[in-house]
Amino acid sequence: MTQDELKQLVGQAAADYVVANVPEGAVIGVGTGSTANCFIDALAASKGRYRGAVSSSLATTARLQSHGIKVFDLNEIDSLPVYVDGADEIDGSGAMIKGGGGALTREKIVASVSDVFVCIADASKRVDVMGTFPLPVEVVPMARTAVGRRLAALGGVPVLRVTKEGAPFITDNGNEILDVKGLSITDPRGLEARINALPGVVTVGLFAARGADLCLLGGANGVERITYGK
Repeated sequence: MTQDELKQLVGQAAADYVVANVPEGAVIGVGTGSTANCFIDALAASKGRYRGAVSSSLATTARLQSHGIKVFDLNEIDSLPVYVDGADEIDGSGAMIKGGGGALTREKIVASVSDVFVCIADASKRVDVMGTFPLPVEVVPMARTAVGRRLAALGGVPVLRVTKEGAPFITDNGNEILDVKGLSITDPRGLEARINALPGVVTVGLFAARGADLCLLGGANGVERITYGK
C-alpha cells in the first residue's frame, strides 16, 4: 500500500476504536496533519454519536466543521476520553516527536487533558531512537536566537522554519518554530523537560511526559495495535 493508503487505513481503525470504546455523547480530541485528517474523514460517518470535538489547530477546526462536526473550545469541556493524532516519529516507549505541521503546542495541551492518547501512524514512523526527524521547538519570536544558541549547546542544529515564500512560519499562536536537526534522543523525558525550561520556549515537540497510550500502526500486513505501559 502507498503511504496515503496506510494513513487512510489507520484513520479508519482509529474511528472504529472510538466507536467501540468511547461512550455516546462524548467530546473527542482531534490532532492535526494528514493522518489526523484521515481520522476526521472516517469519523464523520458516526458523527451523530458524539457531541463534537476539541481541535488542536485552525486547520483541523475547518476540516471538522466541513463535516458538520461541532468544535468546542477546550475551556468548555470537563474531560476528553480520547485524543487521536499522528506522529512524526514514535519509539518503543510511546514517546513521540510531533509538530511537523506546526501545531505542537495546542496538540500537547489537548493531549494533556485526555484520558487515552491514540497515536495513528504508518510503520515508517516507528524508530528505535528518535531524532532523524528534526525536533520542532515553538519559540517566542524575540527569543529565537537566544534559544537557538541553547539548542546548539545541546548538540543540535536549529533551523528556523520558513514558508515556501521564505518568510518565517508563524504558528496559530503567533510564534515561530526552530527545527532542530542532528539529535539522537536517548532520554526523551529528560530532553523534553530541559528544552521546555529554556526561557522563550513555548513548547518542544517531544511528547514523552505525556506519550501515547496506544498506537495504531499501519503496515503491509494491516494495522498493528501497540499498547504502552505507563
